[in-house]
Amino acid sequence: MTLLPNLSPLWISLKVSVIATVITFGLGVGAAYKMSYYRGRWRSLINCLLLIPLVLPPTVVGFILLLLFAKNGAIGQIISRLSIQIVFTWYGAVLAAAVIAFPLMYRASLGAFAQIDHLLLDAARVEGASEVEVFGFVALPLALPGILSGTVLAFTRALGEFGATLMLAGNIPDQTQTMPMAIYFAVEAGDLGEGGFWVFVIICIAVIAVFTLDYVHPNSN
Repeated sequence: MTLLPNLSPLWISLKVSVIATVITFGLGVGAAYKMSYYRGRWRSLINCLLLIPLVLPPTVVGFILLLLFAKNGAIGQIISRLSIQIVFTWYGAVLAAAVIAFPLMYRASLGAFAQIDHLLLDAARVEGASEVEVFGFVALPLALPGILSGTVLAFTRALGEFGATLMLAGNIPDQTQTMPMAIYFAVEAGDLGEGGFWVFVIICIAVIAVFTLDYVHPNSN
């Protein structure tokens, strides 16, 4: 092992995790807000589908994504006509990380919205606020501490994602090799020093993320 290994897994992991977190933030918060009101017969089924990546093994999630986005898959056939490739690209790594991290963002946001007194939202509507204004100026600020907690959880989960990413994006150096993959293949090759280096880096990033959240919103944890 050299004094400083190739740092591409760090930059790839950060890029993938940040983009995946942005995606899960938008989708997770939006879905949680809608589900906090929905009381229809399909609520349990929808909730199950949104949370199922949390309980399935990541390799199972990755396998399902591979079936969907491979060239002969249901979605892969469509996007291939648009010259878009997901499998074995960093886009696939983003997709895998976003799917795995989504339930954490959704669950934290759903809990945050559930704690809001809906009389406050109804009062805003009575005053003439639109649904967008009710969400943006009333519901979102009140739920922000819980949403921020979910954002940190989603980011750290995306940062540590391995199984689904390996299935969908592979382990291509300088392209799709994230830090968890660098750890696994370094240990497999017997290079415990390099594996330990990446473990240390991931721990540092996760600790920084949690401390930053605690500094910005000390009551959010």
